[in-house]
Amino acid sequence: MTDPARDPGRATSCQGPYGTEGDPADCGDPVRFEVARHRRPPLRVCPVHLGPALLLADGVLWPPGISLIR
Repeated sequence: MTDPARDPGRATSCQGPYGTEGDPADCGDPVRFEVARHRRPPLRVCPVHLGPALLLADGVLWPPGISLIR
């Protein structure tokens, strides 16, 4: 796991439940979890959007691979 504050190429704010960068649905809260996805970059979400992301985002693996970031 990398520290998002030290890796500017990675999103440091929540990508919302759908996982599309720049989506108006992005909430902007700090990222706490990273969800593995098939043939897509990992989805980085806040605690509020972890559940919806598991159900709604494209390519989420099942069973889900979830990593705690911080």
